[in-house]
Order: sequence, then structure tokens, then C-alpha cells
Amino acid sequence: MADGAMTATFLAVIGGVSLLAVTARRLRPVDRLPSLEGWALADRGLGPGWTWLLLGGTIFTAYTFTAVPGLAYGNGAPAFFAVPYTVIVCPLAFVLLSRLGSVARRHGYITAADFVRGRYGSSPLALVVALTGILATMPYLALQLLGIRAVLTAGGVYPRGAAGDLVLVALFAGLAVATYRHGLRAPAVISALKAVAVFVSLTAVTWLVLERFGGPGPVFDGAAERLGGPALLLSPEQQPAYATLALGSALALLMYPHVLTAGFAADGPRTLRRVSVALPAWTGLLALFGFLGVAALAAGVRAPRGGAEAAVPMLVDRLMPAPLAGLVFAAIAVGALVPAAVMSIAAATSFVRNVYVEYVHPTATPKRQVRIAKAVSLTAKVGAVAFVFGLRDQDAVNLQLLGGVWILQIFPAVAVGLFTGRLHPRALLAGWAVGMASGTYLVVREGFSSIVPLGTGAGPLEIYAGLAALLLNLTVAVGGTAALERLGVPRGADATDLPSRLTVRRRPETGANNP
Repeated sequence: MADGAMTATFLAVIGGVSLLAVTARRLRPVDRLPSLEGWALADRGLGPGWTWLLLGGTIFTAYTFTAVPGLAYGNGAPAFFAVPYTVIVCPLAFVLLSRLGSVARRHGYITAADFVRGRYGSSPLALVVALTGILATMPYLALQLLGIRAVLTAGGVYPRGAAGDLVLVALFAGLAVATYRHGLRAPAVISALKAVAVFVSLTAVTWLVLERFGGPGPVFDGAAERLGGPALLLSPEQQPAYATLALGSALALLMYPHVLTAGFAADGPRTLRRVSVALPAWTGLLALFGFLGVAALAAGVRAPRGGAEAAVPMLVDRLMPAPLAGLVFAAIAVGALVPAAVMSIAAATSFVRNVYVEYVHPTATPKRQVRIAKAVSLTAKVGAVAFVFGLRDQDAVNLQLLGGVWILQIFPAVAVGLFTGRLHPRALLAGWAVGMASGTYLVVREGFSSIVPLGTGAGPLEIYAGLAALLLNLTVAVGGTAALERLGVPRGADATDLPSRLTVRRRPETGANNP
């Protein structure tokens, strides 16, 4: 059972989150009519501070903060691929996210599919980009709930049976209401508390671990003994998988709708470049979480079979006073609420802009678009809850692994399209189809492992399946473009032919710093 002080601290932090979510209403301009841009992107008014909080809080999810130390606890060195992966994201965001955000702001794009529709004049290509984003986002959203449940269970805050399910539903319901009413402003203000809670609690846990063991050396020595020594170091055979997983994951991350939504909400490209330079502070947090996974191993924590993600919560419960332990558990729980909210907003916006308006109701008013987006956002959250309760945890993990492979297949259309329009939209569609099919086949063939062997013989090269599929995707796109150009197949409408219903009137720069 949870200690009373631990539960009180946990509830106090969650109560603070609820109060912050309520304040989002005050940050909405009262003189503007409802619009999808206002609800989903906070009127593109986030300054550097808010953008750093929201983007960092969106990228670094609760599941990341439990899965990475869990992987370090169970497998050692390979878990730390997440550190170079998130470091690589920073220069990519500096170039890609700032450029895409600038284009989106200039033309009134709200989703990546809007950009693709305007760049290539191809409705089918924009549709597959939107649907791929939604498909990859939904299991990621469910994983946020799994992260909360793992943390609360390890801390004894999650009762068994229906009572525990009600706790999880109640925690998520407050988020759903705030997001429904205030859109992106709700997770923006919550991200401030997330940053404070995570930075403070993690610093406290790390200090206690180092004090108990006498420094990082004894921690790694103790963990090496339990893992068998070399497991804390990469073997030569593991290095290609490590490198390709880090690179492929970094390329995929910037294609996720929730990351692009947080980026598009910035007040300009300069803000995005400044935030990209400051994002490594969040990466430092992730490295410390990985270190705590090693510390849990050294401390002799016995995580349940198949539940290595509970190792750090169990370590916290063992080392820290109850109030501080409650703070850590609350910080990780809040860490799930921010990305979950942005994910549901991003999925809803993609559906409304690129499916509902494009194919169902082309004359939908801005007010109706916002109403539909709110309903879809709420449905996405309910679906994530049903998924968690109705299926095994491993099913969500498997689908999220596939989601990372899938979202990488829109990279040629979106990221390459930022720099050149030479690729033919039909060739990009063919490349996308080949990448989706081959990536799915490789992952499923290996029993839902994202690392797949290539080649035959005694030592096949093991690499990230998503990157292998992307290379096939690009090969087909480039080869198909050459073939279609030779045949004289037209490309489609020019970028200036973007339908007026997808165009948002550009507002003058305000430099606002509030969400």
C-alpha cells in the first residue's frame, strides 16, 4: 500500500496540474472567432520559453522516462541509444523544424499533410501522409497510459482491480476536459509544471543514489557484476544496430504529428532555432533516467517478470522519503499528460484538415472544424483508454514499434520536399507503399523486433528496420521519378493551387510569448 504522505504529495501535484489547466482559459484571446489554428496551435503565439517547455515536454514522454531505464536495467548498454538519438534530433530540428514551421506559417498550413498537398498538388499523397501520422500516433498515445500505470503500480498508488482503473480514468479525464475546451494551451501550461517536477525530482533521486553508492563508479561496477560485465558495453556486433536505431529514430521523431504540432505553434522560425539549441537540457534528463536503470540493477531491485519499466519506480520507493517519492511518481505521471494531450490534438487536426474537410465536408466553417476536432480528440483519448484495458501491454508496445517504422516512410514527402520538388508525387506514393510493406514485414518477421538482420552467413548485419525500409522507399521514389519524367507523366497541380479551404489568412507578426 502507498504511504499516506506519498499519496498526499502525488495528489497535490496532480491537483496543481488541474489548476494550471484551468488557467489556460485566461490565455485565450477573447476577441477572436473560433478557428482550428487557434485551438490546435494556440494561434501560433508561443515564444521561446513556452515552446521549449511544450516541445521538450512533448518529445520526452513518460513512457520514454520509464522504458529507457527499464531497457538499461534489463539489457545494459543498448538502452543508451536514446541519448545520441535525442542529441541528433536537435540539429535536425534546427534545420528541418524551423524551415517547415516557417513555410507552414507563411501559407497557413496546420499539418504536415497540408504542406504535402500544397507542395505536390496531390490529394492522395497528402491523405496517406495524414493517415500514416494518425496510425503511428494512436499506439504512442496508449503507451502514455501504460507509463502512468506502471509508475503508479510500482509506487503502490494504483489499487488493484476496478478501483485502479478508475484512478487512471479520472487522471486522464481531467486532461480530456481541459484539452477539449482550451486546445493546445492546456498542455502548454501543464508543461511548465512537468519541467519543474521532473528536473527537481530527478536531481533529488540521482543525488540520493550517488550518496548511497559513493559515486557513479560503484554503481556501474555493481551493475556490471549482475549483468555479467560486458553487457554494459556495446559489442562490435551491436554497434550497427545501435547507430542505425539512433539515426532512424531521430529522423522519425520529427515526422510525428504531435512534434510538428508543438513546433508549428511557435511564433516564428527564430524561436524554433533557439529552442533547438536548448533542447539538449532535456536529453540530459534522459541520460540520468538511463543511469537510474543501471542503479536499480546495482541496488538489487527485482522488477516483475516482463515489467522492467517498473525498476526505477521501485528504486525510488526504496531510497526516497515518502513525500519525495510521491513527487517523483507525480512528475512521471504529469510527464505522460503533456504528450498525450498534444498527440490527441495532432491526430484530431490531421483528421479534420486532411480527411474531413478534403473529402467529406469541403465547405465546413472554421467553427464546425473546431467542433469536429474537439470530438475526434476526445474519441482518441477514449480509444487509448479502451486499448489499454482491452489488450495486452505488449500489443501497444508492438504497435508503437511499427509506428516508428511507419512514420519514417513519410520522410521523403515531407523532409525532402522542403528542399526540392523534383520527386514525382506518384513515385513518392509508390515509395511510401514499398516502405510501409517492407518495414512491416521485417518487424513482424523478427517477432516484433525493430532490429532486423540483413544478409546471410555466420554474421548478418543487424540494423534498424525503419531505416532499411526508408532506403527502399527513397530508391523507389527516385527511380520512379526518373521513369515517370521519361514517360512524360504530369506531376499535378502547382503549389499555388492549394485549395482555399486549406488556407488560413496570415496574421501579422505579434511576437506574443503566451500560449
